[in-house]
Amino acid sequence: MSRLLLTALLLLSFCSNVHAGPDPEIINPAEVAADPDFAIQGEYVGNGPWPGGEKTKIGAQVIAQGEGKFRAVVFKGGLPGDGWRRGDAQLAMEGRREDDAAKLTGKELPGGKIAGGKMTITDVDGKTRFELKRTERKSPTLEAKPPKGAVVLFDGSTADSFRDGKITDMKTLEAGCSANSEHEMARLHIEFRLSWKPTARGQGRSNSGVYIGGIPEIQVLDSFGLDGRSNECGGLYGRREPDVNMCLPPLVWQTFDVEFSAERRDDEGRPTEPIRVTVRHNGVVIHEDYDTRGKESTPRSLHLQRHGNRVQYRNIWLVEPK
Repeated sequence: MSRLLLTALLLLSFCSNVHAGPDPEIINPAEVAADPDFAIQGEYVGNGPWPGGEKTKIGAQVIAQGEGKFRAVVFKGGLPGDGWRRGDAQLAMEGRREDDAAKLTGKELPGGKIAGGKMTITDVDGKTRFELKRTERKSPTLEAKPPKGAVVLFDGSTADSFRDGKITDMKTLEAGCSANSEHEMARLHIEFRLSWKPTARGQGRSNSGVYIGGIPEIQVLDSFGLDGRSNECGGLYGRREPDVNMCLPPLVWQTFDVEFSAERRDDEGRPTEPIRVTVRHNGVVIHEDYDTRGKESTPRSLHLQRHGNRVQYRNIWLVEPK
């Protein structure tokens, strides 16, 4: 009897562990099109009176937390990179979905609702303070075509330019590969799409990274709605936080454009100034003319880190110095 009981307990433990496994990770937007949480998550913009102040442009980012729960950040002046700057006023709210709508509560903003692509914020008496409409921003360099003479590393047709390169049915390149060859770089363009993992947190939420030889890792992470630290999306990992957190919601294509300053050497060929980089995230400068203290314009490697998540990449090309 005791042996049978032990067997039953072990079987129960095994089944429990199966159901308690890693959170599902979705990489194809078509698979979440009907998810009501996915429809509510996103960015909202409008105008209205800021608490204790004047009427102003207002932006909001609504972050899915899984199981019908949400966190919202409301920005005075507009969305990050479009009116709001680091240090400007912002307020937080919490929300929970009921059917196809979400109710919001907060300290300075006591109540609100998200439904039908609109976010309505109310006062304590239920009177509407302001209404925001859902928007979907796109990087101005999205799907940028490589200029004449550019080195195209990935255009969706083959992954042969990458060691361990895996091309998906969506014609995307999955994280976890390195370019076969090294190149001097004046400019690098790369597009990425974060996976959908609403119940994950921190570094477990769609983690990857762009490694360019000689400069710090440019972090890739679902840090939509977060502060924008050096270990979050766009940060030079552990070195410098982005000037503004330009991370868009998961399953939206985003861009990094990296520019290297021209190399300067003396008559004997010795570098006279360190090469600096400017990084644009979704068209907005997040690191400007930054001295990485890395190597000069010798050929650089490129690695797309797979840190336990299936981040997708596409449209990767570079321009070499003239």
